[in-house]
Amino acid sequence: MRRILPFILLFLSFNTFAQQDYQAQQRKLEERKSQILKEIKEFQTLLNTNKKQERNILTELNEQNRKIKLQSELISNSQKQIRTLKNDIYVNTLASNKLRRELAVLKDDYAKTIVKSYKSRSEQNRIMFILSSENFLQAYKRMQYIKQYAKYRKSQGDEIREKFEELERISAHLEIQKSKQEKIAKEHEEQRKELQGERNKQSELMSLVKKDSKKYSDQIRKKQQETKKIEQQIKESVRKMIEEENRKRREEEERKAKAAGKKVAPKKNVSSTRLEMTPEEKALATNFNNNRGRLPWPVEKGYISTKYGTVKHPEYENIQYESHGIEITTEQGATVRSVFEGVVSEIQIIGNSRAVLIRHGEYISVYQNLSSVSVSAGQKVSTKQKIGTVGTNFEGKPVIKFMIMKNTDFNNPQSWLSSK
Repeated sequence: MRRILPFILLFLSFNTFAQQDYQAQQRKLEERKSQILKEIKEFQTLLNTNKKQERNILTELNEQNRKIKLQSELISNSQKQIRTLKNDIYVNTLASNKLRRELAVLKDDYAKTIVKSYKSRSEQNRIMFILSSENFLQAYKRMQYIKQYAKYRKSQGDEIREKFEELERISAHLEIQKSKQEKIAKEHEEQRKELQGERNKQSELMSLVKKDSKKYSDQIRKKQQETKKIEQQIKESVRKMIEEENRKRREEEERKAKAAGKKVAPKKNVSSTRLEMTPEEKALATNFNNNRGRLPWPVEKGYISTKYGTVKHPEYENIQYESHGIEITTEQGATVRSVFEGVVSEIQIIGNSRAVLIRHGEYISVYQNLSSVSVSAGQKVSTKQKIGTVGTNFEGKPVIKFMIMKNTDFNNPQSWLSSK
């Protein structure tokens, strides 16, 4: 029994660790599954809300690609869940088989002990066994043997009961796992069919685009040119703002120095690419930087319809452009809010829409394509404060273009926002 006990404890501790690891993995996968399903539901709700009678093939194609991506991610998550369940079922099946073998050995050993005990069950036999001792020491040892034998029988019974209870627990857990595996496998098959349906729709849309490729390629190029022009306008505006702020601060320093009777050093070139920050602005910039990946979205609901970086069209591979921000499709008339505390640096009018630039030290958040603005230049704003209302793009969709800059350099806004 003493030799077996360490192995039992080792097995139980390993099984407990494996179970905890499995539960952590399953919890993480379930959380991701819930998040993807929430994104799919929100995406579909926005599509239904923004649906217009006039079809725009390019918009539908982009939306279809988004649907396929979400559905593919859901399927990938389900596959991971199934693999995790299979691994855990395998481990628990091995544990169950091991316990069954150990139980069989223990029961056989216990049966032999019972038979042996039955043969010497008479109290008179035990007394005679003790009285037939040659001396007192032998009699004492025989009494101790009888006690230890009775204790051994009891420990055998306890071990059988414990192993049987452990076997029942593992068997019940296996049934739950197998049931869950069947459920996820069924969901996985349904998801696979849905994905195939979405891919078929995508093929139909691509066929329509191919029929009039020149028309749609011209639309794409026009949008690219407009986007590039607006981004250059914003960058130039930021450059001028930095240069003007630095000049004002340099002049103020010179004025104070002259007033104090100090010698003023010769003027150096004023930077237009790097803001000379005050201690307060440095603290704000540090705080902003520390919240990378945790900033709230500029709109409460929405999905990223255009990513940051090199954007390739799904149909025209030769057509691509650089996007220095992200486009978020949201609800009609959605409230646009500041992602962090700061100061409104500028409000620009771009065509029929407006853009708000908010400075957070050396960082600037840009909110483009607003139909109305509820703040003014120089105003301090807080995190999630309303700054305006989202407008519609040339396709009639409620879309906000969101950018983050560090001085005059564009950053990937998606890496700064929370995962919701």
